[in-house]
This record gives sequence, structure tokens and C-alpha cells, in this order.
Amino acid sequence: MKSAEYVDLAYLQRCKGLGLLDLDDTVEDALEDNEFVEVVIEGDIMSPDFIPSQPEGVHLYSKYREPEQYISLDGNSLTTEDLVNLGKGLYKIKLTPEAEAKVKRSREVIERIVKEQTVVYGITTGFGKFARTVIPSSKLRELQVNLVRSHSAGVGKPLSPERSRMLLALRINVLAKGYSGISLETLQQVIEAFNASCLPYIPEKGTVGASGDLAPLSHLALGLIGEGKMWSPKSGWADAKYVLEAHGLKPITLKPKEGLALINGTQMITSLGCEAVERAGAIARQADIVAALTLEVLKGTTRAFDTDIHAVRPHRGQTEVAFRFRSLLDSDHHPSEIAESHRFCDRVQDAYTMRCCPQVHGVVNDTITFVKDIMMTEINSATDNPMVFAQRAETISGGNFHGEYPAKALDYLAIGVHELAAISERRIERLCNPSLSELPAFLVTEGGLNSGFMIAHCTAAALVSENKALCHPSSVDSLSTSAATEDHVSMGGWAARKALRVIEHVEQVLAIELLAACQGIEFLRPLRTTTPLEKVYDLVRSVVRPWLKDRFMAPDIEAAHRLLVEQKVWEVAEPYIEKYRREHIPESRPVSPTAFTVRSLAVNTCVGHDHSHQDEL
Repeated sequence: MKSAEYVDLAYLQRCKGLGLLDLDDTVEDALEDNEFVEVVIEGDIMSPDFIPSQPEGVHLYSKYREPEQYISLDGNSLTTEDLVNLGKGLYKIKLTPEAEAKVKRSREVIERIVKEQTVVYGITTGFGKFARTVIPSSKLRELQVNLVRSHSAGVGKPLSPERSRMLLALRINVLAKGYSGISLETLQQVIEAFNASCLPYIPEKGTVGASGDLAPLSHLALGLIGEGKMWSPKSGWADAKYVLEAHGLKPITLKPKEGLALINGTQMITSLGCEAVERAGAIARQADIVAALTLEVLKGTTRAFDTDIHAVRPHRGQTEVAFRFRSLLDSDHHPSEIAESHRFCDRVQDAYTMRCCPQVHGVVNDTITFVKDIMMTEINSATDNPMVFAQRAETISGGNFHGEYPAKALDYLAIGVHELAAISERRIERLCNPSLSELPAFLVTEGGLNSGFMIAHCTAAALVSENKALCHPSSVDSLSTSAATEDHVSMGGWAARKALRVIEHVEQVLAIELLAACQGIEFLRPLRTTTPLEKVYDLVRSVVRPWLKDRFMAPDIEAAHRLLVEQKVWEVAEPYIEKYRREHIPESRPVSPTAFTVRSLAVNTCVGHDHSHQDEL
């Protein structure tokens, strides 16, 4: 049959590869086995329950290639970086033999409880307010399916494929610990779905973060039992049972306790939190490089990064940031014609946005380290209820599902990382303001005819302002749920989602600063900056050309943002930073005529402008 016989004004598109199909081709000729097609009718009215075939960010999956490498999970040794890489589709999953043995022993406890008809929460009873309702043996399987269906009550956009993969991978890691009571057979089915990239439809909203992330994890489980919607690179969105079938998989048939094992835990908060902390670390490292480039353009001094200053206030983050600035700006090691050009000038010391980078950026680094430590513990923790202790042959009800730890940590992360954008926006102002930069207004020639970076700075200001609202901690809130049984919750899901939004804004503000600093370099030519910063400039110019006159700016901002997200700026500068560290290069300390020494009190120089204003403390 021909598709054109059924649709007059339409186009058809492969869900795999997004290729358009000719309406005159037969379905048999155009499609391969188990391939799906999307039909769009011109002028049709969108159904309120329509699910687009491509979720947000799915363009990254148009080049998806099934991974060949495996990562072995045991529930104890997963890292935040591993989880992000699993989300990117770089690995398949398998269990270690030790994990398989623990899962089997844990399941034996559950089988004995069912056989002996012991009353145990969530296995032979209802849930929450219904914990005292005993369920007959004949309905124990139905109990688990009902749990998953009823708890699949989330709303909002679906998680992207990357984030769905992270959530699924993290739940597998927790189940591999052997405290959940899931059968090895069921866990292997979950792993097969992951390895085939069969990803359930998981709305991003609906969790209060205790008892775990029930709504999103229930949507995860719903797809695995063949209900609801599911996505894969091969099929796009379709009914879950058909997506599984297309990959040669069968829906999971839940046994007693297994529905609860799949949905009870903090994995939504924590998986998003792992992405947040990894992206935060990446942008924090690169913020030092961007700020160093700005300092060069604004003809600042390196004196504020002297080791002795930071040795008497030895916070680890502060010390490391000061070191990075020295490694990038040391004019004796990496000669800078820009630095030499203003060695003698009439300025005294730099503004706080440059001089205080080690102190401000430093605490952000220490915040990220603190949060990452909590995330590392959480992703390798058992967060079920009840917990199954095979060695004791018993189950114990507790509260490991409560998301307060990751919720508080991610609120703190948002507050900390935001400061990178706050200080960056002020440096952008200095770059654009001719009275502060000694550069053309808004970094463009023929000002008036051209507006240059005028509105790019406004965008940075808008993002910083939005972050101020997003940084209000969600974990200070709690609403009683489940008829006051779950009477204190963490609100960690929102903490994780808004932390990611804050971090994206930080990346975008620093992308604007990076572009502005490189544009500033154009007005200082033919002078050159240090070797590592010239490499950064060359990287930016490989994707964004200089502004000679006004042009569409948003694509340039996105290109610079992509450089930061992919850590290209760090990759260019890191070899120089680490070489400086390895070689223990003596610190460059130009004589500072404005600083008090026993030898001299002479004329002002820009290189040593340490003379303090009387109104500064």
C-alpha cells in the first residue's frame, strides 16, 4: 500500500535519522524492519496529549552510536563522571559477579517472607497511609503494578535522553548493592533496556524528594513494564511495549516487592545533581581562564596573585585559583607584550572583580568539592524502604529515601556557582564601558552606527538577575504529604533542576565575557598576550570571527557557550597550567614602586599597583 492513499497533505519522517520520506514510496520499500515513522498532516490541530517524537536536546542523538565498551556496576564505586558518561551513551552496563551474588541473597529473603506470609511493609502491605492494610498473597503482584501505575503522576516536559539514561543507570547501581530485594532476572531486564537505550517517558516535575523520587521513578518503571510511552534512537516516541518489542525485549513482569524496589530512592535528585556538579566544575575551571583574559585586556596587574598573599589565608580553592592566574599571566614565563605596554602607568590597583578573583572563584571551587563529596556518597548508597539485609535475614524500615542531603547540597551549589556569573557580568561592564576600559564603547568601531556588545551585556545582566531568584533554596520548604505519614520532605527535585538552570546561565554569561575579552584583544593589536591566552583567543576565533560591524550575535554566543560546555577552553589552557605546576617555575615578582619596601618608595607602576586607596579596606 502507498502512504499517499491515506494522507493528502502531509510529510513523513523517519524517527531514526530524521530523514524525510517520499509520499509515493511504499512503506515496505521505505522502511526497515522495526522502524518507526512520524506522520505530520498540514493544518492538523495538535492533540492535547501529543508527545513530540524528539524530546528537547535529542538532536544530539541523531549521531548516536551504540557503545561497545561496558562499565561494571557493583553499587559501591560509581563516580559522578562515570554517571555523566553513561548518560551520554558512552558505555553499556553489566554487573560484577559480587553484585549478582548480593542481589540473589537479598531476593531469597523476600521469597521467604512471601512464602511464610509474614507481614512486611511494601511486600505484603499497602503503602504510606495504607501500611497497616495486609494484602492477600493472590494480589501481591497486582499490588506492585498498581503502585507503579498510580504513582506515575508526574507532569511537565520529559527528561532528555541523556538525563533519562543517567536516572536509569543510577537506579541500576543502587539495585546492584543488594539491599532492595529485586530478583536478578528482573534487574537483568532493566539492564538490557538500558543497553538498548529504551528510555521511558519521565516528566521532570512531581517529586517532593521523600519518600524518594516516587513520581519520576514510577514513570521509569512504567515504561519497563511495557506501559506508557518510551523513546529510543531507533523508534522515537512510541508505546513502550512496541519500543521494547522493536529491540527484541519483553516487558518486565513485577514480582512481590519489585515495584517498590524500582521506585523508592533519591535517584532523580542525585542523577541531575551529578550532571550539575560536573558542569559546575568545568565552568569554574574555565572561569579562571576567561577572567585572566579579561584582566589582560583591561591592563590589570598580577601582583594580587602573589603566593605570600594567599599563604596567609590558605583556603584550598583560593590558593589554586591564584596559582592558575599566575600560570596564565606570568609575563616572565609567557612574555606578554600587552603587560609590558603598561608597566609604567598612573593607575594604582585593580577593581575587586579582577583583584579578588582568587577569593571569589576560590570559594566556588571549594563549594563544588563539598557538593561532589556528598554526591559521590549518595550515588553509591542504598536508599530503599524497607531495606533488605540478607546477612540478618530480615527487612528494616528506615528513612534512607529522604532527599535532604542532595537537596541541601544542590541548593548550596547553585548559590556558590552563581557568583561566577555575578562577578563575570561586572567584568563585562568594565570591558564595555569606555571610561573603565580605555577601549571603544561596547567594543565596536563607529559607535552609534554600531551597538556592539551593548545588548549582549544586557543579556548577561538578565541572566544574573534571574539566577538571584533561582538561588532561593528549595530545601527550606516542606509540605506534608500522604495523609501526614510523609510529613517532612526535601523538595530536592526542584533543587536539582534549578541548580542546572543556574549553571547554564553561568556558562552563558561567561561565554559573553569570553567573546567580549577576545574582541577587546582586537583593539590592542598588534600587541600579543601570553602564549596560553593567545591559544584561547585562537580557539574562539576558530568559531567566531571578530566584530567589524554589527551582526546577528546570538549564534556567536551559542558557539562560545558550546566551547565552554565541551571544555575546549580548558583543554587548550590546561597543558600550560600543568607545565607551570610541574616545573616549579620561580614566581615572577616585578619591583613594585608603589608598594612599601626597605629599598624604595618610588613612582607608580601598573605592574605593581599595590598602593591602597584610603577609602578601601
